[in-house]
Amino acid sequence: MISKNELKYIQSLCQKKQRAAEGVFIAEGPKLAEELLASNYKIIRGYASASWLAENKTSKGFTEVSDIELEKMTGLQTANQVILIVEQKIQKTIPDLSKKLSLVLDGIQDPGNLGTIIRIADWFGITQIIASEDTVDLYNPKVVQSTMGSFIRVPVYYTDIVSFLSATKLPVYGAMLEGKSMYELEKSATGLLVIGNESKGIRTALQPLIKQAITIPRFGGAESLNAAVATGILVSHMKS
Repeated sequence: MISKNELKYIQSLCQKKQRAAEGVFIAEGPKLAEELLASNYKIIRGYASASWLAENKTSKGFTEVSDIELEKMTGLQTANQVILIVEQKIQKTIPDLSKKLSLVLDGIQDPGNLGTIIRIADWFGITQIIASEDTVDLYNPKVVQSTMGSFIRVPVYYTDIVSFLSATKLPVYGAMLEGKSMYELEKSATGLLVIGNESKGIRTALQPLIKQAITIPRFGGAESLNAAVATGILVSHMKS
């Protein structure tokens, strides 16, 4: 059983300000728990049902809670069997990005989009994402959940991307409605692919820094593509 204060604290971690102050985040569900427990992330504490604890044969650092308590603790529509409080990893120094393809995210706001983009990067072996400072927080519970564990393998570096792109000597590709067809693009395993905001696209200040605008040819009547879907299509083509 957990106290009211403990429950209030867990619920407060759904807020970015509180997560930043505490330096922790929440992860829910058996799959995320399994991956995090096997990773080098530090688990601060965990809360789990009796059945999960019995199945996983672990009790160290865990508190057994009832299904009703899990329902009160969860930030999801349906409570999971296990909830972890985990120490954040703040990525500060951007590594050498030469000889690889990396993603640059410009103001991605939807948690589901960021989570899916991280999963796409993980699938295609992209091991780093550079994000603008106004991109949604990596440790937003919905982002963490939608990555399905891929955030463990794909670090996200938040920075001033105008300065970052101004300084880089790597090829910079931009996903834009008006650009060179991806089918005409000479494939390259090296460079930066910039994905813009869901509604506004790549911001005006960045556009002069794009060395090659690329587009996904449209054959139907849809006005645009979801940012994560477009990322998947472009990365699949560029990495093939």
